[in-house]
Amino acid sequence: MLKPKSRWIVKQSDQSKTESLAKELNITHLTASLLVNRGLDTVEDARYFLFGQKSNFHDPFLLKDMDKAVARINKAIEIQEPILVFGDYDADGVSSTTVMMKALNELGANADYYIPNRFTEGYGPTEKAFKMAAEKGIGLIITVDTGISALHEAQVAKDLGIDLIITDHHEPGPALPNAFAIIHPKLEDSAYPFKDLAGVGVALKVAHALLGRLPEHLLEFAAIGTIADLVPLLGENRLIALSGIAQMKTSQTPGLHALLKLAKTEKSAIDEETIGFLIGPRVNAAGRLGSADPAVQLMMTSDSEEAMMLAEEIDSLNKERQNLVAEIAQEAINEVETYYPVKDNSVLVIGKEGWNAGVIGIVASKLVEKYYRPAIVLSFDKEKGQAKGSARSIAGFDLFKNLSTCRDILPHFGGHPMAAGMTLELNNVDELRERLNGLAKEQLKDEDLIPVSHIDAKIGINEINIATINELGLLSPYGVSNPKPKVLIEEANISTLRKIGSDQSHLKLSLEDAGKTIDSIGFGFGHLHDHISPSSKMSVIGELSINEWNNIKKPQLFLRDAAVTSWQLFDFRGLKRIEKLPEMILGENVKWVLFNAELKDKFSAILGDSLLLISSEQEAENLEIDLSNVVLLDLPPYKELLVKLLSGKNPGRIYVHFYKENSEFFTTMPTREHFKWFYAFLSKKSPFDLKRYGGELAKHRGWTKETIEFMSQVFFELDFVKINNGFISLEKDVPKRDLTESTTYQHKVQAFTLENELLYSSYEQLKGWFDQLIQESVKNEEAIIQWI
Repeated sequence: MLKPKSRWIVKQSDQSKTESLAKELNITHLTASLLVNRGLDTVEDARYFLFGQKSNFHDPFLLKDMDKAVARINKAIEIQEPILVFGDYDADGVSSTTVMMKALNELGANADYYIPNRFTEGYGPTEKAFKMAAEKGIGLIITVDTGISALHEAQVAKDLGIDLIITDHHEPGPALPNAFAIIHPKLEDSAYPFKDLAGVGVALKVAHALLGRLPEHLLEFAAIGTIADLVPLLGENRLIALSGIAQMKTSQTPGLHALLKLAKTEKSAIDEETIGFLIGPRVNAAGRLGSADPAVQLMMTSDSEEAMMLAEEIDSLNKERQNLVAEIAQEAINEVETYYPVKDNSVLVIGKEGWNAGVIGIVASKLVEKYYRPAIVLSFDKEKGQAKGSARSIAGFDLFKNLSTCRDILPHFGGHPMAAGMTLELNNVDELRERLNGLAKEQLKDEDLIPVSHIDAKIGINEINIATINELGLLSPYGVSNPKPKVLIEEANISTLRKIGSDQSHLKLSLEDAGKTIDSIGFGFGHLHDHISPSSKMSVIGELSINEWNNIKKPQLFLRDAAVTSWQLFDFRGLKRIEKLPEMILGENVKWVLFNAELKDKFSAILGDSLLLISSEQEAENLEIDLSNVVLLDLPPYKELLVKLLSGKNPGRIYVHFYKENSEFFTTMPTREHFKWFYAFLSKKSPFDLKRYGGELAKHRGWTKETIEFMSQVFFELDFVKINNGFISLEKDVPKRDLTESTTYQHKVQAFTLENELLYSSYEQLKGWFDQLIQESVKNEEAIIQWI
């Protein structure tokens, strides 16, 4: 048995809707079911999702205050009034600043941009920055990807005589800033049909309104912020991502060329993962470790040499960021394990002086990944008495909503249900932890703290082919609310299983069912190799892809989780160095079973007090082994002990060693003909000197001396002979008795048979023998239901 690391929930699609989509759109049943499961269950919605065009972008003037904002910006352009674009330091903020600046420059505006320093100024607009703008004669400030929480700063701008236009997408609070105009898709009185734009999506809408047309040349920048900011990739966000990726593949932007060169990626290979894992992190790195200005300059420059220089600077910062994340993440894990264990904390709130505030959001994500708890990671500034933090959450715990109940101790915070940033006084950190844990106890059940894998479909290996996988590509680009499809392959045979990689940390396996096979690769799953018996039937979930090698294309599965729902047998018979056993037996709840008391000292020296000596059938029957890893250290003296131990029970795994010091298997097991000949011999030669001539007799017959001694003892127990001072002689007038009445004969046959069945049988024979004892019925089915 192998438990999966997450709860598997297979989505059930409406079959009638699935059939309708498959027929009307001429797509496979699998693709149709995925669309239905994602809420795209009408032909119109599904067709828009799969084949939507740029003409499907919404009218930007549906956004509240758009007409007012455009009029004010056009006025500033007309009189060459200085305009300041005030951005944020993450990838969404950088791309938002780029989109707004390029649109303004195209219209001939007198515009400049300003992005605050994360470390010296913090998040969002500040009074100091606005006063500096006023001193420079700025009459209009346009925020991008920020500003919706800047109530005080908006009033400062008004007092300074600056018109403030806020464009943002973060959750609006109960009160809105007193700004000249607010462009935000989530305002309560907004008629805009799509609410989930990223900051750069809102900036793109302003650019669209200003230019009077969809700015297709800006879509590549909009795609970077949209994908990197993890907004739902549905509706307009999907159009932005899809169109932006297509634009990138023919892009002439020097900054993008330089980043791709450093990332060793061709333009033709760009997809959402290129942006999410290669471009986005590099753009983010500048603002995480210092000023975000180099990232904006990289997007804005038209000079290839400058672009490469800026890209190299950003790439270097990204490597530094990666090292910082690894170091702080380990310290954060130590904090959790030492002071705030997950058994006592449904929400992790940890912090330390000296942690780089630019990377703590990534560290929070790593804590969520490891512990599956909402996590807030704080950087302490003891001189100022403040803590600056980033938070990440899990399904079922709305960060923005819950943090909103703590506004009295959070002077600055903002974000989304799944992510947030904040500043608070150091002496309020414990209070924040206590409050959030109290809220989590009310809102989260135990099962909510176990990761969930939502599976789009259960499929057979025979359903997987190149054409089907290509069609699934119509659902890309993937992201939040449109994840890569996960499929379940259930109870497949394992044809190959091995560790790969320089550090053996990855897993390569081939699964087979009804003559069809599929290769699978599990990055980071190498540790599972020793938990899986090759004879097991394996259930896996993963993402389908096409592997191309030497111009040969084959379907493959990227492994995301695995389970073995039945008990497994691991064969360690013949292992010479028994001291190696403890390091070879994996998992928790291990039962080390020993049957022969005379071996206790031998194994106690290795296993200590964990040894379980089973010397009676009652002890064997009473030992609870359900879902345990049972190690059978030695061969039982008789079969019934093993029968009582295993019959009707449900172990997770059985490891067999079956140590035996002296084997009976390779000694001669006398047949009845052996006994008949020996009896006839004694009837002629009795009394016979066993001590003196037993060895010669054995040699004469091609037997061992032990065989002669064994038959002599059996005759003695049956009263057929008497033995005196090494002489054996027949008794007269003894009634007939069967050999099986001899205890010595019974033990010999028992030991011989037991060794034959258990110690010297093949793996398949032994597995079959155990299968007959173990009843994999109700208990096992219940275990499976909990997983899948």
